[in-house]
Amino acid sequence: MVQSLNHSVPAFDIKQQYNSIEAEVSAAVLEVLASGRYIGGPLVAGFEQQLAAYTGVTECVACNSGTDALFLALRAFDIGAGDEVITTPFTFIATAEVISAVGAKPVFVDIDATTFNLDLEQVATAITPKTKAVIPVHLFGQPVDMTALLSIAQAHNLVVIEDCAQSTGANWAGQKVGSIGHIGCFSFYPTKNLGACGDGGAITTNNPEIAAKLRVLKEHGQKNRYHYEEMGINSRLDAIQAAILQIKLRYLDIWNNQRQRVATRYHQFLNQVSGITTPQELPGGMGVWNQYTIRVQDHKRDSIRTLLQECGVNTMIYYPHPLHLQPVYENLGYKEGQLPVAEQACQEVLSLPMFPELSEEQQDMVIYSLKDCLG
Repeated sequence: MVQSLNHSVPAFDIKQQYNSIEAEVSAAVLEVLASGRYIGGPLVAGFEQQLAAYTGVTECVACNSGTDALFLALRAFDIGAGDEVITTPFTFIATAEVISAVGAKPVFVDIDATTFNLDLEQVATAITPKTKAVIPVHLFGQPVDMTALLSIAQAHNLVVIEDCAQSTGANWAGQKVGSIGHIGCFSFYPTKNLGACGDGGAITTNNPEIAAKLRVLKEHGQKNRYHYEEMGINSRLDAIQAAILQIKLRYLDIWNNQRQRVATRYHQFLNQVSGITTPQELPGGMGVWNQYTIRVQDHKRDSIRTLLQECGVNTMIYYPHPLHLQPVYENLGYKEGQLPVAEQACQEVLSLPMFPELSEEQQDMVIYSLKDCLG
């Protein structure tokens, strides 16, 4: 068994990133605190403009979280009771729960075995007269084939809501995710590629009318103070988080490139290892590797994970249970075996340590420990 270093390898480490920009962040936060302007204001507006420019859209609306971004996007397109929204069962619950939250019905389709993203052929066959939208998730930072998906959506007049929570900076055919569909939804949860020091989210679009509606919805449904036009929610990005995100956005491409280098090195040493399958990128896409997720065959995932832990290598499982078989969705009537690719993925996936500052020494420990554990 490979001996661990004096310290273990974490699955992710956000402290190193903070340490590298601590002086900038501290100065920015203290400036916000001294200003007394903690909600809204020029820092939030400035971040919205910067993220819009980075993503390649004309409009950006900051909000409280990635979950709120998805919820507000559905509301902005008047999707609700009686409507169906197609999405993946292999993702975090937020993607589906917002569909339920607006009163619509989530329709789960299986995933592609290679990319973990939506199987677009199954998307096409799942469309009914009630289908109003599709939410593709650019899972683990790998973009969905948006060319093919938009072709399907346009043929059926569907709204495409991109879930970009794990993929800020990724692109498809040279175009940033969040700028390809009708609307893009981002999360700034601390472990994301662009992570705040707390919760945060944003919505991007090229539709000024939708952006205007989003701004009303996220402010309790008011366009003018104390004049409520429709039922909204309270979903604002704090000025402190906006100040931090402005700093981090300047470094995002550097950090994403570092993630890509780690992924390339994992590929180099793990591609031909028996007993696992390494993640693949689609031609035409450029991923940003929020996660590096392998598949462990022959029902050995959990035992391999335990052995890695004993070697000092920490891993994560995203996701252990598919959404269509979760108790909260029993009422939808899905049965085990109905979406077999997603169900099998939940039994095999293992996310290796992945963050920009992961050293070659740490990478070597992951690589050789995994090879040793596989025997």
